[in-house]
Amino acid sequence: MTIEDRPRFAWRGFMLDVARHFLPKDDVLRYVDLLAAHKLNVLHLHLTDDQGWRVEIRRHPRLTEIGAWRRRTRLGWGEPPLWDERPHGGFYTQDDLREIVAYAAERHVTVVPEIDLPGHSQAAIAAYPELGNTDVVDTAALEVGTDWGFNRNVLAPTDAVVRFYQDVLEEVLAIFPSRVVHIGGDECFKDQWRESPTAQARIRELGLENEDDLQSWMIRHFARWLAARGRRLIGWDEILEGGLADGAAVMCWRWYSGGIAAAQAGHSVVMCPQQEVYLDHVQAHGSEEPVPFGWVHTLEDVYRFEPVPPRLSGTPHAANIIGAQANLWTEVAENRSRVDYQAFPRLVAFAEVAWSQLPGPDERDFEDFERRMNTAHYARLDALGVGYRPPSGPHPWQQRPGIPGRMHDQPRKTWRMAN
Repeated sequence: MTIEDRPRFAWRGFMLDVARHFLPKDDVLRYVDLLAAHKLNVLHLHLTDDQGWRVEIRRHPRLTEIGAWRRRTRLGWGEPPLWDERPHGGFYTQDDLREIVAYAAERHVTVVPEIDLPGHSQAAIAAYPELGNTDVVDTAALEVGTDWGFNRNVLAPTDAVVRFYQDVLEEVLAIFPSRVVHIGGDECFKDQWRESPTAQARIRELGLENEDDLQSWMIRHFARWLAARGRRLIGWDEILEGGLADGAAVMCWRWYSGGIAAAQAGHSVVMCPQQEVYLDHVQAHGSEEPVPFGWVHTLEDVYRFEPVPPRLSGTPHAANIIGAQANLWTEVAENRSRVDYQAFPRLVAFAEVAWSQLPGPDERDFEDFERRMNTAHYARLDALGVGYRPPSGPHPWQQRPGIPGRMHDQPRKTWRMAN
C-alpha cells in the first residue's frame, strides 16, 4: 500500500523536568524512544531550577558540586509540610548529555536545553552567592531549594552575572546543536530588585522604566547573544513583559493570551497551556489518584486540546503557531514510575493532536481514539514497559496514600473561553 502522511506541526514536544527530581541518563534515553514511537520530535529538558542544577559546567564546577544536591525534599503540597529527609540530587556530565543528544538525533528527536534565568535560580545562587542580590539578601546563607512553589531569590542584573551565564551557555551550545535554546524567563519575582540599590542603579543607567523592563533587558541581551551564534531564544510567555526580544519565540503556558499576542506580532509560538496539557496535573477525580494537583485533565480533555486558538484560526497569524508541547513538572513525580503514570496514556492523545489534522475539539471522535487505545495501544505500552494509568484507575502500587496534593479551587476554563 501507499501511505501519505505528514505532521500538522513542526514542533511536537514534551518537556521533562529533571531539575525538581533528577532522572538518570538511562531513563532519559528511554523517554527519547517513547517520544520517537509516538512521532514526537522535541524533548525539552528543564535542566536548572531552584531545587537543582543538572548540567555539568566545567568553568563553574560548584554548580554541580553544590547546586545539584539538596538536603531534603518536600513530599506533596500539604500544610504543615511533610519531608523526605533523604538528600536528593544528581547531574548529567557533558558526555552524558552528548550521548542523549546523539541518541535522540538518530531517532529524529531534537533535544532543547533550558537554562532558567533570571528567576528559578536559587540552586545557582547557593553554589555562587555572588550571583544573587547580595545588597538585600544574605545569599551566602541560601541553600539549594527544598520546597516547591514560588521563590523570590533571583539573579542580580549585573554585568558579572551576565558574563557568568554567557560562560554557562557557551558550554551548553557546545553540547546541544539545537538551533533553539530555552532560557526560562518565567516567574521572576522582582521584590529584591525593587529593594536593591544595585538593581535600581542599573535601571537608571540603562534608561529603563521599571523592573519589568530590567528583565526584558536581560532577556534581550541573551536573545542577541544567541543570535550572534546562530541560535534562537525561546522562553516562557513572561518574556513578553517589558517587550519581546526581536526574533525570540514564545512558549505559551498561561492560557492563550500571551501566545496570541506574540503570534499577532509575528513571533513563533509553541502552545502548551497549563490548563490543557500540563501532565503533572491530576488525571481524574477521586481520592485514589496519587498526589492530586492542579486541574483535572482527563485523557479526553487532552485529546480535545486545540493548539490554534479560535481568535487566530483562519488568519495569517495562525502560521506562527509552530507547534504544541505537553509539559511534565516533577515536584511530585520522583522517579520513572511516577513520570510514566503522569505522562501516559495522555501523551498518546497529545501526540495524535500534534501530528494529525483533526476536526475541531467538539467534533473529534474520542470514542474511536479510545477504541484504538483499548484494542491495540495499551498492549503496545505494556510491551514497552510503560507504567501508565489504567483506564479504570490507578493500580494499588501507583497510589500514594498519605502524601497530600493541592487541587485548584477555581473551575478549569477551556480553550473556548480563552479565544
